[in-house]
Order: sequence, then structure tokens, then C-alpha cells
Amino acid sequence: MPTTLLIACGALAREIKAVIDANQLAGLELQCLPAELHNHPQLIAPAVAEKIAAAQGHYDKIYVLYGDCGTGGHLDRVLEQTGVERIEGPHCYSFFATAPAFDALAAAEPGTFYLTDYMVRQFESIIWRGLGLDKHPELAEIYFANYRKAVFLRQSDDTSLDSAAADAAQRLGLELTIQPTGYGELADFIMARASGVNKHEDCYQDGAENHRVLAGYSSPNPDQTGPQNRPSPTLRAFREGRRHGRNARQAHRHRRLSQ
Repeated sequence: MPTTLLIACGALAREIKAVIDANQLAGLELQCLPAELHNHPQLIAPAVAEKIAAAQGHYDKIYVLYGDCGTGGHLDRVLEQTGVERIEGPHCYSFFATAPAFDALAAAEPGTFYLTDYMVRQFESIIWRGLGLDKHPELAEIYFANYRKAVFLRQSDDTSLDSAAADAAQRLGLELTIQPTGYGELADFIMARASGVNKHEDCYQDGAENHRVLAGYSSPNPDQTGPQNRPSPTLRAFREGRRHGRNARQAHRHRRLSQ
């Protein structure tokens, strides 16, 4: 029976599950919120709050695997009220690269667009179609006018992602740098909370990282069923809004085609 709950962003599901499986960590349950909430960061804090409220009393410990992620401190205020700890950092770029390394990257070139394994895999849906660049590619020059380069923070040893990242950067008109990171502070945080020991003690074995990615791992379903994992009111409203948006777009296309 799981005793510890990890509430996480869906964009991190693959990586978190890989760390858990690679290290055979027991007693952990992972529940994810949709990665698309990043397009509506004002919904992240209330969605996490509802997850915590539904889970309290069912687990000995609850941890949140989100950065601030554009919530403007609202997520931290929710966690202070509930006594739940989250991983430190403003976003996943920072804790994948580690805070000192990310700060150095940002200082060297503030106009950097960052990619992770998830963003490379989902580039077409999140960036290209999500920003409407499939219909108006000329908008890339406007959207990315203040960016000078792209940095791919690669978590896995799947080098096939390098060519996909290069293609993404080329389509955005940006020079690409690839920086392998592993899971950085994300793995350290999970390992420390799972074992209850100092975060540096059990993360490595025989001088090699023991939390290397399992390349090709399929992402877990972010909507696992369970008594404390039913969609919250915020999540239901978010999904209903997406359905209404899709229906409105489809109706608009039908009207245009019939004219």
C-alpha cells in the first residue's frame, strides 16, 4: 500500500516514473495533473490544492513536484497552508539542469528558449500547433523575436531526440545547444524523500548515477483511477473549457466549409 503521494505536472510523469522504476522505490504513488495547465498557470495552485485535500488522510506523506511554474507564488502559499513540501526551483528547467547550472545559462544568454525531453517529443502539439504556427509560420519571427538561442536540456540518453531538437530549433530560427542533464535535482528530491536519508547518500552507486533514464519508457496515464484521484472541480472545469473550445473551432470550420 503506497504511503507517500507525489503530485506532479504531467510533463514530468515519464521522468518521475523512470526514476522510481530504475531505483525500485517502494511505497510511492504518482498522480499527475495535465501538462496543459502550464498554458493557464492560474489554475495550477487550485488544482494542486484540491489534489492535496482529496489525498490527506490516505497517505503518510505528500510531496509536490512542481516549480512555481508561473503561479506568482500562489502555489507556495497553498503549500504553506497545507504543510506540504515541494521541490525547490522556479521551473523544471532549473531543477533538471540544477539551479547553479541554470542560473549560469540564463546569465550567459537571457534570450534562451529551453527544451526538455517532453517538449521535444511534444513540440508539434505544444509549440507548433499550440501557437498556431502550423497555419501561420511567419508568426515565429514575432513570437521568438527576443530569443537568441535554444538549449535542449536532455534528461535521457536517447540521442534520437537530438535531431528532433535540432529540427525544432531550426523551425524557430534559433541556434541550438544540447546539454545532457540527467534528472538533476528532481531525482535527488525523489530519492531523498523516498529513503529518508541525505539526498546525496543513495543517489549514486559505484561512482555512477543510479537514476539514469529508461529510454523508451511509455508515459503513465495522468488520470489513474482511485478514491482520491478523481478529477477535481478545477480540473473538470478546465477539461470542459477545452471541450467547448474544440467544439467551437469545429463548428467554425464547418460554417466556413459550407459557405
